[in-house]
Amino acid sequence: MGVRGLQGFVGSTCPHICTVVNFKELAERHRNKHPGGTPTIVVDAMCCLRYWYTPESWICGGQWREYFSALRDFVKTFTAVGIKLVFFFDGTVEQGKRDEWVRRRLKNSREISRVFHYIKSHKEQPGRNMFFIPSGLAIFTRFALKTLGQETLCSLQEADYEVASYGLQNNCLGVLGEDTDYLIYDTCPYFSIGDLCLESLSTVMLCREKLCESLNISLADLPLLACLLGNDIIPEGMFESFRYKCLSSYTSVKENFDKKGNIILAVADHISKVLRLHQGEKKLEEMLPLGPNKALFYKGVASYLLPGQISPWFFQKPKGLITLDKQVVSMNSDPESEQEVPMCTDPESKQGVPVCTDPESKQGVPVCTDPESKQGVLMCTDPESKQGVPVCMDPECKQGVLVCTDPESKQGVPVCTDPESKQGVPICIDQESKQGVPMCTDPESKQGVPMCTDPESKQGVPMCTDPESKQGVPMCIDPESKQGVPICIDPETKQGVPMCIDPESKQGVHSKSKQEVPMCTHTEIKQKLRLGADPEFELEAPMCTDPAVKQQDLMNMEPEVKQVTMVSDPEILKVARAQHVQAESYLVYNIMSSGEIECSNTLEDALDQALPSQAFVYRPVRQRVYSLLLGDGRDGTSTCPTVKEWFVYSGNPLRHPDLVRPLQMNIPGGTPNLKSLWLNQEPGIQGRRLDALLGCFDLSSSREELQAVENPFKALCCLLIYLFVQVDTLCLEDLHAFIAQALCLQGKSTVQLADLQLDYIDPRAVQLGSLLVRGLTTLVLVNSACGFPWRMSDFMPWNVFDGKLFHQKYLQAEKGYTVEALVEQNRSRLTKFHTLKSVVCKACVKENRRIISRQLWRSHQPGRWGRQGSGSHRTSSGYSRAGQGQHWRDQGPGNRQYEPDHWRRHSSSSGCT
Repeated sequence: MGVRGLQGFVGSTCPHICTVVNFKELAERHRNKHPGGTPTIVVDAMCCLRYWYTPESWICGGQWREYFSALRDFVKTFTAVGIKLVFFFDGTVEQGKRDEWVRRRLKNSREISRVFHYIKSHKEQPGRNMFFIPSGLAIFTRFALKTLGQETLCSLQEADYEVASYGLQNNCLGVLGEDTDYLIYDTCPYFSIGDLCLESLSTVMLCREKLCESLNISLADLPLLACLLGNDIIPEGMFESFRYKCLSSYTSVKENFDKKGNIILAVADHISKVLRLHQGEKKLEEMLPLGPNKALFYKGVASYLLPGQISPWFFQKPKGLITLDKQVVSMNSDPESEQEVPMCTDPESKQGVPVCTDPESKQGVPVCTDPESKQGVLMCTDPESKQGVPVCMDPECKQGVLVCTDPESKQGVPVCTDPESKQGVPICIDQESKQGVPMCTDPESKQGVPMCTDPESKQGVPMCTDPESKQGVPMCIDPESKQGVPICIDPETKQGVPMCIDPESKQGVHSKSKQEVPMCTHTEIKQKLRLGADPEFELEAPMCTDPAVKQQDLMNMEPEVKQVTMVSDPEILKVARAQHVQAESYLVYNIMSSGEIECSNTLEDALDQALPSQAFVYRPVRQRVYSLLLGDGRDGTSTCPTVKEWFVYSGNPLRHPDLVRPLQMNIPGGTPNLKSLWLNQEPGIQGRRLDALLGCFDLSSSREELQAVENPFKALCCLLIYLFVQVDTLCLEDLHAFIAQALCLQGKSTVQLADLQLDYIDPRAVQLGSLLVRGLTTLVLVNSACGFPWRMSDFMPWNVFDGKLFHQKYLQAEKGYTVEALVEQNRSRLTKFHTLKSVVCKACVKENRRIISRQLWRSHQPGRWGRQGSGSHRTSSGYSRAGQGQHWRDQGPGNRQYEPDHWRRHSSSSGCT
């Protein structure tokens, strides 16, 4: 995460950039400096998950009550000293960082394999050195923080960029996280979550200014350094040979530093002593071995520039300007002044040229003698003729500008080179942009007039400045008034047509065209645009012809979405986007905007073929959600959409996403549209929302039974029915354990749950715990997509699931404990247990799925438990297996079209006992 090697370098080589600070003192200082302001810390929540997850047990699916309690204590501690916290979560994986995301997921898969190997060998949880965060932790942390009343946001791009931007724009106390990218961003101070002591509210502040001082570079050089070292955008190996070249020429290698530390010092030294000499004069690709990676490298550097910031490495001086090394080649005597004058050698003519020192850059600049004034004049080399050309200094940008002699005034006039004729063209300095603008001489006034190049004729056209936009507008000379008149290009004739100004709208209108074409000013960019032009894409957009829509409404419309989306309805997209940003939904906006989603690693045993991966178990649910959000293409009015799924499962190399199509829904009364589900407030709409939710799980037939279940067990029963219908290898003991732990959880305190001791760890129970938690995250997705028919709190894990408690009940059920023992001899729980079990079993029977005891299974199917073949996964994961007999493990990963089907293999098992 972040810049490769920088974290270790800071700890071992530059420890002085780390300063211990106290948040309470910093907050007090902030209040004194900004009276009335609230000290705010912006938190990169994804970096903090490991710090927040303090429960000792992590292997069983998560200790959610303990975790929620730890989050509450964290928030309370900061609130007590008057500090506001704003939490940011990753809302998407940017395409430029997909390779890095894949690399980490594959690494995590190898780590999970080692975890299961350890469990099977030792029957206990591995040490903290093998710690893996419980599945769904990031998703449920969002809702936990919102429950605690905290401002919680989900990013529309990479979260670290939005965190840094928020911190800078809102004058925050600092950023709290664990990512060296925050040392690169030029934003508010960066504090380490890893070094935070919650009791004293002290931590370490990493100072980017001190880092720059140690490396002898500026803040503006940090993005360049980060990309040369490698980060989440630039692969570490891209500049490996370049870094070693820097190291080989680095003269200050520290013997007591490690190799990576010396490499960072060497690259920084190269930036300060070599690259900076040509900064702005040469493009980066002329100074660095970028090759075909030029665009990626520029993107990497630009990714660190926050709104309003620029990089000096993207600036370029005129190519013809001769720049010199710091050394003076020779000294010669000036015959006019009889003084010693520094000389340099012109690389083209090989002759000596006098030089003077540029007061801005402190570098030598060639000069020639003006025959009129007899004084030295700066000069540069004309790239076409290879000869010296006089220049003058632009007072605004402090750079050399070519000059020629005006035959009328005998004075030097700045010129630029016309790219078409390759000849010098006089220029004037535009007062707004402070840049040179080509000009021609007005035959009437004999004065210079700015001009621009006509793209059709490639010839210069006089222009004037539009008083509204402050930009140049082509003009022609009115033969009547002898004055300049603005013109625009007629799209039919491709010729300039004079414009007049509408006195009412103050907008430009063709004066000779057959049809008036209104112009509008976009409020953001202050640039004149034809009504119907999309200012975001610079493309033509259809003009609105609805007479009910006023012109000013069109001009003030601001595009919500800056990309081509899967859904065209702007109202629905706006709602989805708002819910996404406010962290109220999960994956819905990603599906509707980009049609691409991802799911990280889950604690699953790659060697256990009896239990399918959660990626396949819940895929049919996701496919029905796609149908609800995007349509299934069966109405004939649109093509069937495809969603790209990046889901981690055994055997998936993640080279390509799985291409998954929607699955047609079976909802009584038909599939409702999103506007009715999301925006309709009529009394009966909640029932339609519930119909849609149950339709996503294909459980419409169990509506009445589920409605009779009390909260928070309604959602749990829905999930259990789906799981037991889907996965044949789940048995009655598994059902008993799931229900018993949910009931017993209601009467347990956080301390009691923390004190639970397990006899041993069972690998199958570990995977079952993760499978259920992933089901709860799927419920979040479905509930969001259907307009929230159920309260989110009903399937938050701290209300219905505890990893250790489930593991305890699983082991007890395996040993043959009675139901009374499982519910800890509590009569009230026993009644509820039988009610919930009855609901699940009856619903499964409707689907011809009879749940039997494992002992009964073993007696009927000797030697087959643990490897069930194709029967372990009952419902198709999106493409037909009926004719192929494919096991779910054989569903090929990557870039496969998963077609929906309605095939279901029915179990021949007997009786739900």
